[in-house]
Amino acid sequence: MSIETTRAATTTTTTPGTGTDRAARRVPDLTILSQPDSPAAEAYRTLRTNLKFATPAGGSDRPTRSILLADTGVGADRPAIAANLAVALAQAGDTTLLIDADLRHPGQHTLFSAANDAGASTFLRGEDNTLPLLATAVPNLSLLAAGPPPPNPAELLAADRFRLLLALAREAAAYTIIDAPPVTAVADALAIAAATDGVLLLVRAGRTRRPAAQRAKEQLLRVGANLLGVILTDAKVDRGVYRY
Repeated sequence: MSIETTRAATTTTTTPGTGTDRAARRVPDLTILSQPDSPAAEAYRTLRTNLKFATPAGGSDRPTRSILLADTGVGADRPAIAANLAVALAQAGDTTLLIDADLRHPGQHTLFSAANDAGASTFLRGEDNTLPLLATAVPNLSLLAAGPPPPNPAELLAADRFRLLLALAREAAAYTIIDAPPVTAVADALAIAAATDGVLLLVRAGRTRRPAAQRAKEQLLRVGANLLGVILTDAKVDRGVYRY
């Protein structure tokens, strides 16, 4: 799967009739929204279709509903890719939850101009069993921001309470897209991968070296991750293919 990425700007457009609550009431400047007819937007829609037919691990009948975007660590615009994919699923009519699990350097709240005073970190450190979800300006799409950075993100994400978070996410939405730190940098993504239904590995054309991609794949498989496939970003695309 190839996606010619366009860096998502943090500027946003206000939707009519918005209030001042904690909901993310601004439309994010994402490729699939601002350039819906572009090759990149079509690539996200194709990825959406492929995910819907993804094979569960071990021949299980359980559908693939929670998907981690695992970065090889070379600046593959992971937050924007996760957000675009989540929007693509929501546009197809599927209730979708986007989780910012990068508790060290969160970015989704910036893309959606949302508050970050509560989120995954506050849920994982607390006792309340209600996810502090934010409504977004995109129909069918909710956001769980990262929340304030905790001192022990790897331990929080490896704890049983993170599995509870995913169980609640499954109740809240048909699909959950998870944005997390690079696989080869810290242990956070590996802890998440072991608990999710599937993993998509991000590889950047011309930047990701084969040994790094292979190492990330081996680390994911070692924790029992269901590797669904690879997203190749920044690939040169023959634009004539999309002229239909």
